[in-house]
Amino acid sequence: MGKNRENSFLAKCSYGFADIYGGGAFVVISTFFTVFLTKALGMSPALAGTIPLIGKVWDAITDPIMGNIVDRTSSRFGAKRFYILLGSIISAITFLLLWTSVGGQSTGGQYAFYVLMYMLFSTGFTIVMVPYNGLLPDMVDDYVKRGSFSGIRTVFSSLGAIIAGLVPTIIIKDNTNASQYFLVALIFSIIFFVVILLTFLGTWEREKEPVNVPLKKSLVQSFTVYKSFSFKLFICIFLAGQGAADFVTGLAVYYVDDVLNAYSGGRFTIMMGVLLLAQFSGTIIFSIVMPRTSKKFPILVGFPVRILATIALLFFSHEGAPFAIILVLSFIIGLGMAASSVSIYAILSDMADVDELITSISRPGIVSGMATFIRKIATGLSSTIIGLLLMMIGYDETLASEKLRQAASTQAGITQLYVWAPIILMVLTIIFAVIFPMNKREFDIVKKEIARRKGEDSSKATDEEIKVCEKVTGFKYNELWKKENAVKL
Repeated sequence: MGKNRENSFLAKCSYGFADIYGGGAFVVISTFFTVFLTKALGMSPALAGTIPLIGKVWDAITDPIMGNIVDRTSSRFGAKRFYILLGSIISAITFLLLWTSVGGQSTGGQYAFYVLMYMLFSTGFTIVMVPYNGLLPDMVDDYVKRGSFSGIRTVFSSLGAIIAGLVPTIIIKDNTNASQYFLVALIFSIIFFVVILLTFLGTWEREKEPVNVPLKKSLVQSFTVYKSFSFKLFICIFLAGQGAADFVTGLAVYYVDDVLNAYSGGRFTIMMGVLLLAQFSGTIIFSIVMPRTSKKFPILVGFPVRILATIALLFFSHEGAPFAIILVLSFIIGLGMAASSVSIYAILSDMADVDELITSISRPGIVSGMATFIRKIATGLSSTIIGLLLMMIGYDETLASEKLRQAASTQAGITQLYVWAPIILMVLTIIFAVIFPMNKREFDIVKKEIARRKGEDSSKATDEEIKVCEKVTGFKYNELWKKENAVKL
């Protein structure tokens, strides 16, 4: 029965449903939250950009602790599924609160309110995504099957991104009208609740003993996952790869509205639709190709193509430019954006095994907690940097709130940001992916070595297997499988 359900397409879909929330929530936030604050509420872009960053500082506390709580919890549903169920309600409420408009507040009062709302949203996201990111290793052991589950997950993540990218553009006809943003938030709160609940209902979790580590040590213990060489490189891939996507979604409204002067007439909706449809198509394509190649293959193929398409935008970034060409380039960029998502979540599912070989402790909750934390850091930093860079190039929030065009120099600056920031991050992602030391062969050796350490395999490690274990973990062979590696930085 267990093996049959691991091959079930319905089970894979059930696992993937929750990433409609994981992929969709941040598309809405990256694309529209700063716009909501600057254009609808009149907040300065520099000030608005710091709100997500403050939320990430909060995550530095909540994410590691949540990972530890998950690993220490025992539940008849399974610890991770229990918190996914709880989070389905909390995440819906906190997302809605984030888009509540408060009138009559001073600048300081308004700023404090949205900092608090963002922190509440981040907490809700943590309650769902930390256990969700750690669920797959406790559902499936096989490397190829994990890749299949991860592939379906990224398809649903892309579907969430499509919905989150298109629905707001259809509803938000006037980007200075705060009530339209709230209507969008209400719709997505309902969607997020339903899809997270479906994942809870359609997944399973192996029973295991909870990790008995005092909660007060959770912060130190959480940061010990960075002792893994593979995890360090994974984090670099995660930060750079997703950061490159965040700059596109975070600047898209400014690029279309202020540079192309094409927000009205449904053209922004069309461009976002093309971009997100390409991501969805790319996710399916790379999910099919990945099991036949490697988990980092999508990045190594998709990003160089995306770089070329992004550079080509420089020649068409002006009012009156042929919109059809911009749509073609956006489609190619969207295909490249799919590459990082497919690779990242496939690689993440293997990081708990590397950590177990180092520490002798199975702690997928903590590993996923730190990965979720890093994902939020990437989003927070990109939002903050975007806000600061817009201020530096002379973006005028007063002109924006009055629906007037920005200065020509500001328009040119937006174009340079939209093109070169993602390119720099994509080049870094390619470098990190080339260096990353794990493919299927290395994964199988890690799993075999874990079995040896548990006394389930009586074979002796060969010199080649020892070298692989040392390269993947960054530890000497005789320093592996020690609990002190989990509690000492």
